[in-house]
Amino acid sequence: MSNEPFKAATAKVVITPPLGTLINGDFINHYACRVHDELYAKALVLCNGQQTLAIVVVDICAMQKDFIDEVKSLIGNQTGLPAENIMLSATHSHATGSVTSLLLGAADHAYRQKLPGLIARSVSLACQELRPARLAFGAVKAPEHLRCRRYHMEAGYEAFNPVTDQPERVKTNPFGGETAILEPVAPVDPELAYMVLQSTDGQWLGLLANYSLHYVGDWENGMLSADYFGCFAEEVQRLLAAGTGFNAIMSNGTSGDVNIWDFKDQGRYPTGTLQKSRLIGRELAERVVPSLNGLHWDTSPCLAAAFELVPVPRRETTPEAIERAKSILANASLESICEIDQENLRQIYARECLLLQEYQAVTSFPIQAFRIGQGMIGALGGEFFSETGLWLKSRSPFKRYFTITMANGYTGYVPPAQELALGGYETWLCRSSYLAAPSEALIRQRLHKLLQNL
Repeated sequence: MSNEPFKAATAKVVITPPLGTLINGDFINHYACRVHDELYAKALVLCNGQQTLAIVVVDICAMQKDFIDEVKSLIGNQTGLPAENIMLSATHSHATGSVTSLLLGAADHAYRQKLPGLIARSVSLACQELRPARLAFGAVKAPEHLRCRRYHMEAGYEAFNPVTDQPERVKTNPFGGETAILEPVAPVDPELAYMVLQSTDGQWLGLLANYSLHYVGDWENGMLSADYFGCFAEEVQRLLAAGTGFNAIMSNGTSGDVNIWDFKDQGRYPTGTLQKSRLIGRELAERVVPSLNGLHWDTSPCLAAAFELVPVPRRETTPEAIERAKSILANASLESICEIDQENLRQIYARECLLLQEYQAVTSFPIQAFRIGQGMIGALGGEFFSETGLWLKSRSPFKRYFTITMANGYTGYVPPAQELALGGYETWLCRSSYLAAPSEALIRQRLHKLLQNL
């Protein structure tokens, strides 16, 4: 056993791209033309003399596995940390620079070259600032800002599917169909969980939060913003009156079927640019900060990590679907798409169908688990529904557990099998939703086993 005291630190590095950089997260390209707030790579490093763990959260929409592997290699070269001890995830803000091609939103090559060094620097800086510390886990309930965005609709309402042209059983984000809504398909995860760090002399060092809210998205096209993730972090720092060595971090939980749009009460939020993000960030911070009183602090937490690549199959595409896609693209005008309607969606998803044919039949899916004292954190490389996170929480070996998604890779949406059968935007076959129906159950069971082994 090491006699070294437990140490921790956080650090952040500005990663805001230059104006003109491509922005993804929409069906089509956008270009950065103004900065609303700075974007960051934020690192949290824990060390007990036996193990060192790093958790890095980046203000970006998505990072694919090959990109993350490159970043982890760079971090390892600079700090000596093994890749399995580095948990690297995206917030999933849709108003950030692009390093991953999504639908017709392209990756920005120049930004992709620049970003790895900035992310690695955040970890190096945190390693240089390690100091004796203590940590605690906590959680509060915050259900009021969460809505399952997938709805059962009244008979006669036809939910359009651009991949099959067949009606679906559910509708994601039923804009214009509000009066036909029956009920949401599934429950949400109401918990805002967190891990907080203090130095042994009582200075705030960092807070890592986790909330299953997709993003807010009340920015204008071309605007760079960290969305509510950044608003929450700023407000926590203000409420704690914490010094410059403190960093609050909001990570994305199992939010693939959850957003903020309230179709039953559309007037409940302000409508100005980023006003809703600021409101939600403030209210979540105001819920967390008072709960920090009376926590159980751990001055010598055990640290452990486990990482596994799980082979999962992609969905098969029928010869008929491939021929249909070719027929659509033969008369397509992808370069002129600037608005999203049914015909344009058919063209976009026809392109996705053919691009998917270049993918391997089996994908290596990253799962990761950290044990930190009496708390645990899981990491999944895609967009998972609340059902997955609730299942993992209910079976965690410890009371304090949360799942960080968009971590260590990005395979897009991974719906539970019964949700895949219902249809909806998250299930449309494309490069951001392509795993076979059994994948979600396989992945969560393998992550559960990793957690048990720790």
